[in-house]
Amino acid sequence: MERAIRFYKNAKHEWYADIPEWGGDIADLQMVEGADELLNWIAVAGDECKLLMADAPIEDAEILDLVYAREENLGGGGDYMLEKFRGEFKNHKLWLCHVTEFVFKQLPERIYFREIK
Repeated sequence: MERAIRFYKNAKHEWYADIPEWGGDIADLQMVEGADELLNWIAVAGDECKLLMADAPIEDAEILDLVYAREENLGGGGDYMLEKFRGEFKNHKLWLCHVTEFVFKQLPERIYFREIK
């Protein structure tokens, strides 16, 4: 499955995913615990970016590997590792909450992504 998702910073410089069909609390769409740092790398000095995300390989993609699926009482979702970003070794850990399962209908073992200009 492939999905284009826009991410944006609010007035407090906090990152959020723009998922119009999400029926839950907007706080669930906030990008925290390393995901915000990754979005800062992608957007550079900007306050928004759009990513093509997929649970199967896509051309010119960066790769997030699932290292731990969190139980619901720990926030759900999963901890992912980004080994490399734009060819540079990062070994960056980030958390993607249960909204990831809403988007992909599962918690993917691997998430492929690339920026859409």
